[in-house]
This record gives sequence, structure tokens and C-alpha cells, in this order.
Amino acid sequence: MQSKAAIMQAMHWDDLQFFLSLARTGLLTIAARQLDVDATTVGRRIRRLERSLGGQTLFVQGRDGHVLTEAGRRLLARVETIEREADAIAGGGDQADGEDVRGHLRVSASEGFGTWMVAHHLGEFAGAHPHLSIDLAANSGFLDPSRREADVAILLARPQRGPLITKKLSDYRLCLYAARAYLDRHPPIAARGDLPAHRMIGYVPDLLYSPELNYLDELGPAVEARLRSSSINAQYRMVAAGSGIGVLPCFIGDRDGALVRVLPEVAITRSFWLVTHQDSRHLPRTALFVEWLSALMLRQRSRLLGESDGIVATATLSSLLQGQA
Repeated sequence: MQSKAAIMQAMHWDDLQFFLSLARTGLLTIAARQLDVDATTVGRRIRRLERSLGGQTLFVQGRDGHVLTEAGRRLLARVETIEREADAIAGGGDQADGEDVRGHLRVSASEGFGTWMVAHHLGEFAGAHPHLSIDLAANSGFLDPSRREADVAILLARPQRGPLITKKLSDYRLCLYAARAYLDRHPPIAARGDLPAHRMIGYVPDLLYSPELNYLDELGPAVEARLRSSSINAQYRMVAAGSGIGVLPCFIGDRDGALVRVLPEVAITRSFWLVTHQDSRHLPRTALFVEWLSALMLRQRSRLLGESDGIVATATLSSLLQGQA
């Protein structure tokens, strides 16, 4: 086994920057663009680093790019420690709240929250930190901070294990929504017992990526989705097109003035959990994003909980529809 002195002598320290960029982006092409070199150079420098570490394999080629091995994850923790110390020496700790924060930040969120909440406001954060490169992975499924797939993840349930720091970000509510055009063409809905007679929209049961998305079971055993999609955005589009009734987060449903709440008294509450790796939580870019997102959630609390003025209009329309019965 190589001694520490031999490893230090063999290692080209700037190779660690190539390693860090590839570890955070997962793609040779993106890492190369960040480093202003070609992808071949990135690959060559990674192989040289692996040789200097005694032939350790730091990455394996996965379906979606380069994935850290266990040895790679251990090295990443050490390199990020070096990075934090270098930032402190250079005064980075004093500038953590300014425009000089640099590097790459990857954020993972559910499709709905990532699209309708984070993406809607992310330009605000990016504008405050113009030298920071940000990836927003907003899709059906999550990247895993414990495996360094993301710097920050917003999850639907609190993780039970792993080297993670977790805090509750916010509660949010979901309600039943339909387009006015759909309600005009179908019998009024006065109680949950009326729902089975209507076309319901929901998730594909065997494609649920989190049990917290299984909403329809809470509405009654006879309520089943006849139009289904693994995508909450697709479900929203179907509801907006007048195809049926669906359960949507209030921060989605209330944004569309053409949608109204069905049975406004029926609400489902869920929570968002903010998760970071314990070794990267205090990196300036991660800490700043966590601080910004937490403040955003406080500002958006009424929207998350569906406490907007739209409820009044919804209740009025519901009364009118019942009066027509």
C-alpha cells in the first residue's frame, strides 16, 4: 500500500478540481464546460488521479452519467473539507452571503414542487449569486444526498438513515380540483359519496415513487382514478383540460384561475423535508441555498397551505352548483 507521503508526491492537486466537478455534475461534458477544457481532458485527469491513489476506482459509468464509487464518496468528503478550508483562508467565509460564491449546486425536488415553486423563484437566488452554477432536478423520483447525487434534496418523507441532516421545510395541502367546463357538464358534487360517479384523475399505482402520493385512498374505497399519469404536471393538464377531477397541491391548483376546488372542506396535508449530506451542509453555496429556500417557504406559506383568496370564489361556485341540483 502506498504511504501518505508517496500519495501526496504522486498526486497532482489540480486533478482534484476535475474530480470535484465531475462528482457534482455526473457528466464529462458538463464538467468539461465548467473547467473550460474538453471531455477527453477530464477523463484523462480522473484516470491520473485514480493511479495516484493506488489504482482506486472513483467513478463507474451509470445510465445517467458517472456515479461515485464508495472510494469516490470518501474522497469527495475529504476534498470538500479541503475546499471549505481554502474558502476560509481566502476569505470565502466572510463572503458567503455575497456575490463571490462560486461552484456548482445540484438540487433535487419532486416534479410539482420543483416546477411550480422552486423553478418559479430560482432566478431570485441565481441573481444574488451570479457565479454559481445551479442544476434543478425536478422529476418523478429523487437524487440521493447520501450518495452525493445532489447537494440538497426536498423529499416527501423524512429519511430514516444515512449521513444526512434533515429538517422539516414546510407542510402543504392538496385539494380536489376541476375545470369549470367539467363541472358545467356533469352532476353537482355535494359529498365524497358523489365522487365515484365522476372521472377521477390520479397517479399510476405501480409507478408511485413515494407512498405519500397515494392520495385517492384517503377519499374513500370506491374512489379510483380512471385517467392516470406518473406526472403531476400531466395530471394538472388533464384537470385543466376538463377531463376530470384530480387531487392537486394547492400551490398548483390555486395558480390556475380556470380551476375551482371541489368539496373545499376536503384537504390532504403532507410535508416537505429538506435534506443535505452532513459533510457538505456548511459549504457556502449549500448553506446559502438552504437559507434562501427556508425563507421562501415562510413567504409562500399561505400558498402552500391553500389559504389564498381563491377559496372564497371556490366556495361561492360550489354553492351555486348545488343550488342548480
